Amino acid sequence: MNKTIAISVAMSAEYALMREALGNPEETEVKGLLFCKARLGNNTVVLAKSGVGKVNAAVTGTVLVYEFAPDCMISTGVAGGLDKSINIGDVVLGAYTCYHDVYVGEEVVQKSNNHTGKFPADACLLKNAGALQEWSGILKSGLICTGDQFIDNRDKLREIKNAYPEALAVDMESCSLAQVCDLFSVPFLSLRIISDTPYADKHLENYKNFFDKAPHILFNIAKSIIESII
Repeated sequence: MNKTIAISVAMSAEYALMREALGNPEETEVKGLLFCKARLGNNTVVLAKSGVGKVNAAVTGTVLVYEFAPDCMISTGVAGGLDKSINIGDVVLGAYTCYHDVYVGEEVVQKSNNHTGKFPADACLLKNAGALQEWSGILKSGLICTGDQFIDNRDKLREIKNAYPEALAVDMESCSLAQVCDLFSVPFLSLRIISDTPYADKHLENYKNFFDKAPHILFNIAKSIIESII
């Protein structure tokens, strides 16, 4: 059965790498946003570049839903490690996503439908991705926290970890896309490759050099996961 799979990335470098991995896609612009379509096996993949941050991600996710009617949506790209068990080059599967920078008072909880602040990944997508034995050494499944902040110091990291002790990674888009998909009943999964962590020495240097050191290897892993899911 032919399915349409939406893939959202934030940055131009991520988009270029995924576009290359898809072969020779057809590129188009919708509402000022960049998309490309390609066949992958028996299915159609629609790759979108959202730009960085929660609003950009939410807008792009909504356009993806309305313009391309995907059967599922995958968010892939880089993230910061938020736990000492996470190493640069690990791939975190977002079993849950949440916002780390939302506070609406003690009596009010950030909600969508029946959720209480944490949006679960689609169970089937998560199970299929987690079953990839060839990447078992670097795949980690857990909570991804999203906020409009680049976490570049250990004090801020500790603040987020205190609020969400189980969190493995932090990014700027995953939960926004998860919430959009929840609202429109589209199965969702976030895959995040760890590019840096404040726990590591020279972590800002690691982030800046990430795309020069191993992007093709890591994005081939992401592509392999996507192929297995679909």
